[in-house]
Amino acid sequence: MTTFDQLGLSPALLDAISKRGFVTPTPIQAEMIPFLLTEERDVTGLAQTGTGKTAAFGLPILQNLDLQSRSTQALILTPTRELGLQVSREIAEYGANLPGLRTTTVYGGAPFGPQIRDLKAGPHIITATPGRLKDLLDKGIADLSALRFLVLDEADQMLDMGFKDELDAILATANPSRRTLLFSATMPPEVARIAATYMKNPHEIVAGRRNQGVGTVTHFFYRVHAHDKYVALKRLIDVKSGMYAIIFCRTREGVKEVAARLSRDGYTADALHGELAQAQRDSVMARFREGNPSLLVATDVAARGLDVDNLTHVIHYDLPDEVSAYTHRSGRTGRAGKSGASLALVHMREGHRIAHIERAIGRKMEEARIPRGRDICEARLMDLLSRVKDVAVNEEAVGPYLQAVRDSLAGLDREELLKRFISVEFNRFLEQYDGAEDINPTLSKIQPNRNAAGPMVCLRVNVGRRQSVLPPHIIGMINKATHSGDIRIGRIDIDANSSDVHVDGAMATRVEQALAGYSFQGTTIRVERVADRPPAWRPKKGGKGKPRRRG
Repeated sequence: MTTFDQLGLSPALLDAISKRGFVTPTPIQAEMIPFLLTEERDVTGLAQTGTGKTAAFGLPILQNLDLQSRSTQALILTPTRELGLQVSREIAEYGANLPGLRTTTVYGGAPFGPQIRDLKAGPHIITATPGRLKDLLDKGIADLSALRFLVLDEADQMLDMGFKDELDAILATANPSRRTLLFSATMPPEVARIAATYMKNPHEIVAGRRNQGVGTVTHFFYRVHAHDKYVALKRLIDVKSGMYAIIFCRTREGVKEVAARLSRDGYTADALHGELAQAQRDSVMARFREGNPSLLVATDVAARGLDVDNLTHVIHYDLPDEVSAYTHRSGRTGRAGKSGASLALVHMREGHRIAHIERAIGRKMEEARIPRGRDICEARLMDLLSRVKDVAVNEEAVGPYLQAVRDSLAGLDREELLKRFISVEFNRFLEQYDGAEDINPTLSKIQPNRNAAGPMVCLRVNVGRRQSVLPPHIIGMINKATHSGDIRIGRIDIDANSSDVHVDGAMATRVEQALAGYSFQGTTIRVERVADRPPAWRPKKGGKGKPRRRG
């Protein structure tokens, strides 16, 4: 078994590692640390959140610093303020025994003054978000001319958040003889472009299989009717005692609605979305890190950079638009070797997306059933009994009270005592779930006979490729606008400025009325009935081709 003292690190760094309680490096640390200490090449690291990549690049950088110099020698770019602060804290802890080490963090949403003063003091390491650093470069404050290491942490998320231009500007400005270290959970084309443009013959290190999810996370999906989604969410929460989870919704409106409903129903839940001011956001995240509330409802963008240890679950109330976002979400649990679970609520029109996710994470998702009322009561009761049986008894402490307890319960036989014991702990669950219906879809609903329905009607909506619309977006719009996941939807043809969607003729009027005035990414939807058209086709090179379906 490899240990940190076999990787070539200095005694000062080994002492700091030991004080943090680490003995055995993670796979990416065991491979990357000696490589960075002995080689001069750029590196791309394919690694999920929670694999220990901060130490993997931070320790070699710290060992290679010239602490007598006042120049900035390392820059670490992160997508969010929260991740930047976390990385900066870790770097400072690992460098606690290095006299004279200076580090600083710069990020948006904070005054420029203190950050400018820190930069003028000559930090050895800067951790920064791309937008704020670009502003400081434009002001002539930040100096990257002597940079020896440039780290892009979670590069795919930085690009997802729209930092392409800032990254290009920073990479073009930084010392051209630097070493560039790029870390990403996935390798989409834009990340590959950065690697090809700004890196020299990079060595690739992969923690696990390429684009694969964290190995300690188990993946489950639950089929559910759209109108039963919230009920299903409550059952997943109730069946598991001590759940500590992030619940992901696709939109901020969905986040606010789900968080409000959970709070009204007696759960400790907070909402995290883009409308919160930074102070509110910081307060929500501080409370969640302390475990109160134990449930955080969030959008993908708002949760980026939120780093919380010991999450037991990630729940996908809505599947994300992009498969890569599923990997990012799920990677927030099962960290540092601990186990976690990723639970996806999949409404009836989304079943086809499971195969895409499975290909992305490199493993099968297990189909599970929404717990019935009796399942929940039994699970919580068994959990309580397990805790009762396993609790350590302090004989000296409880001894003086035993006789008083015996006297108080003397009139109850064993059977009556058990009934009262169960009732005290479980009246809420018994009242809520006694006789509760099974909300799992029947097999006939999961696998409908597509040929048994009536004629289809073609509806045209005024969004298309220029609005980056895809078939799942249109299906999602219909499901959400009509508050139903059971409307039969057929072929979808997407043009530059419009899309034709075929819906069950019996439901066409309902879909028209529900979609009219609906908003998609700032565009107000207009709907009209049009004559059907054959599937579009494009000729292959050479002039021949077969009909091809758009979308």
